[in-house]
Amino acid sequence: MASSLSQDDVTRLLMEPEAPLRAELADKLANDLEGAQLTETELRLAQDIVRILARDVEVTVRAALSASLRGTAKLPHDVALRLANDVEAVALPILTHSLVLTDADLVTIVRAGSSAKLVAVAGRPEVSEDVSAALITHADETAVATLMRNAAARISEISLNGAVDRFAGSTAVMDGMVKRDILPMTVAERLAVVVSEQLRDHLVRHHELSPSLASDIVLRGREGAILQLGRGASAPELWHLLTQMHRNLRLTPSLILRAVCMGDIAFFEASLAVMASITVANAQVLIHDSGRQGLAALYKHAGLPQGLFPAFRAAVDTIQSTGFDGEPRDLERFRARVIARVLTQIENLDPDDVDYLVDRLDDMLRIAA
Repeated sequence: MASSLSQDDVTRLLMEPEAPLRAELADKLANDLEGAQLTETELRLAQDIVRILARDVEVTVRAALSASLRGTAKLPHDVALRLANDVEAVALPILTHSLVLTDADLVTIVRAGSSAKLVAVAGRPEVSEDVSAALITHADETAVATLMRNAAARISEISLNGAVDRFAGSTAVMDGMVKRDILPMTVAERLAVVVSEQLRDHLVRHHELSPSLASDIVLRGREGAILQLGRGASAPELWHLLTQMHRNLRLTPSLILRAVCMGDIAFFEASLAVMASITVANAQVLIHDSGRQGLAALYKHAGLPQGLFPAFRAAVDTIQSTGFDGEPRDLERFRARVIARVLTQIENLDPDDVDYLVDRLDDMLRIAA
């Protein structure tokens, strides 16, 4: 560690013009500021000298000061801000490490800083949601990819969705996002749509989803994975997920049919509620109406294809009239009964609808067999 700044050092620093000397003494000055032995008067003197060095005409002096004081808690805020707004050689150590800078300071720098400065901010040991939001809004791909790889960065759900909006085509950003420790369900659903198969596989494995789900999302697309996400959700989370999907035209008839055929009645009820703009409770009353008029009315109001209604009707009827037998593989048998009942409706469907239905149920039939 550098020795403490002596009175002789102070005199030389103030009197002699050589830049190498001023840069050398900056390290001693940092050691002084970190020391607990300074009196209040000595601390003010050291901070005043720091202010002088921060205005030095030589970049090498200011860079040495920034490197030496980057982790110093007693660095005056005005000096930290001056150094952070300096040229990159001076600014980067402070931007990367200094905790003296406030979130407001960092947001301002993000809005006007160079790419290298934004990368430094994105890689800080602490990044707040406000700073992350500014980076995702204003920074380039390199800085946002750095932010996504920063496990210490706090990123809100809104900001994560904003990153998908801006950088869906960026492998670096999407890779970093998929590999974050925690992802909101709505973000995971969107990522399952836009990322490569390799990243989809990591997405389901990293977030502790089942091996069968990993296989489903890689081999048969994203619908099975979305259903699995829905099964693990609370009622508000499921509503949020389905509302987002409906808004982005991803709450498709095939996905809803797949859900009901797999026995996921909660997903089916919530989907029709979202599409019809009614509460789930009201949707449940209509779907399970013993007079059998409620489901037909709700289905039509939700805007689902009328040609597929017999298949949905058969699936709901089967779910209401059957259950699990408690024996091994009863879930598979339950699903097989639902699918078999749905397939009996093929003769009542238009040819185009038959092709559509068989294509969507084919893989489920193989699983249920």
